[in-house]
Amino acid sequence: MLSKSQISFLKSLQQKKFRIEHGAFIVEGYKSIVDFANSAYSIVTIYYTNAIDPKLLKLSGKINFNEISLTDLEKISSLKSPQDIIALVKIPDWPVLNASSLKNKFAIVLDGIQDPGNIGTIIRTADWFGINHIICSADTVDVYNPKVVQATMGSLARVNIYYVELTHFLKDIKLPIFGAALDGSNIYKTDFGNEGLVVMGNEGNGLRPEIIDLVQHAVTIPRTGRAESLNVGIATAIFCSEIKRNSYK
Repeated sequence: MLSKSQISFLKSLQQKKFRIEHGAFIVEGYKSIVDFANSAYSIVTIYYTNAIDPKLLKLSGKINFNEISLTDLEKISSLKSPQDIIALVKIPDWPVLNASSLKNKFAIVLDGIQDPGNIGTIIRTADWFGINHIICSADTVDVYNPKVVQATMGSLARVNIYYVELTHFLKDIKLPIFGAALDGSNIYKTDFGNEGLVVMGNEGNGLRPEIIDLVQHAVTIPRTGRAESLNVGIATAIFCSEIKRNSYK
């Protein structure tokens, strides 16, 4: 049984300010917890109901296990239908992003993405295509937001996420910078080469003017139908697919 203070603490992690204060976040669901357990992340405690046998997780390391009631689990879960197992995970201290770690690779850059579902989709997409670095502007939604964590389906455990002052970062980087734009070159005719940054803009406003000024290669997904716009998660998937296809030429 959880105490009121424990429940209050775990529920508080649904808010960014408390995640920052305590350096921790919540992961829900069997598969996602296994993914985090087999990554650079450190799991502090696993809370589970009697519907789950934690031995089946086959986890290593110093992890506390705490069997709780379904009632308590429902109190600390952010989901309408909790999944019988929740983990308290430390937010890692990522090393400072080094430009040399991006050489001969592609990274996704997010400028002001606000929807948790979108960034969750982007993280899963990056994981699928083997892109290991996502660089976010300071005002991009927190990737440890419960909705983002849930949407990544464990992929967050395998993708390195960095928050930077984006304008300064792009000014200093010595890599090709591609940006999603409405008036750029056709993505299907673009040669992405073997390295670079792919900058995706805010859902409603696209890239900020100061970011557009730093983009060296504006790229457009040409519209052949009548839809007014394309979801940024889907657009990112198309960019990743074209980059990967380009590598097979």
